[in-house]
Amino acid sequence: MPADRRSRWGYQELTDPWAYRLVEAAGIRPGELVLDVGAGYGSITAHLIDEGARVIAVELHPARAARLRERFGSSILVVQADAADLRLPRQPFKVVANPPFGITTALLRRLLGHNSRLSSADVVVPAHVAARWAAGRAPGADRWTAGYRAHVAARLPSRAFRPPAPMATAVLRIERRGRNGADPNAPPLKSRGRRPPIVAMRRNHAAPRSVLRGDRPR
Repeated sequence: MPADRRSRWGYQELTDPWAYRLVEAAGIRPGELVLDVGAGYGSITAHLIDEGARVIAVELHPARAARLRERFGSSILVVQADAADLRLPRQPFKVVANPPFGITTALLRRLLGHNSRLSSADVVVPAHVAARWAAGRAPGADRWTAGYRAHVAARLPSRAFRPPAPMATAVLRIERRGRNGADPNAPPLKSRGRRPPIVAMRRNHAAPRSVLRGDRPR
């Protein structure tokens, strides 16, 4: 794809080794529902599938969405939609994504909206955005910080992207607060005398930051 088209759509694809490291550090477990927002040609999606995740790949660009369907077939669900208008799952889900930088704020606000079932998110964003959200200075922080914590998990070099990223980037990690990441938006039990169903996996033990620094290449 010509460079001018990539720039117009805000597309900076992670190289395969760095996509692997991002997924590895996220600690995805088999059977978990994971959204790859801004999935591009599937560099992150492929590794999520390898981990046994149930993947929803969100991609607005029509040619890339078509390529995702061609590459992965029925093993994933491809949703061609703008992240700002994305309808989130009604069950617990995680996000591992490298979205276009231009939609970062809209996406994060969507993920942390009222009644979201988000368990955790590992999202590649501009470094200054990651710092602002980690410091609790992002839009609506007084609302979402009660239910979630955010921190900068790692910083990525420009060579982690194809083409190289035009600015400093980082991985922003968002985790639900509460014991074992319990989901306060889970539906109530309908009967007594039974143990509550597990509506969210126990908080994952993410791989150390060294994974994203490249100390454990595939």
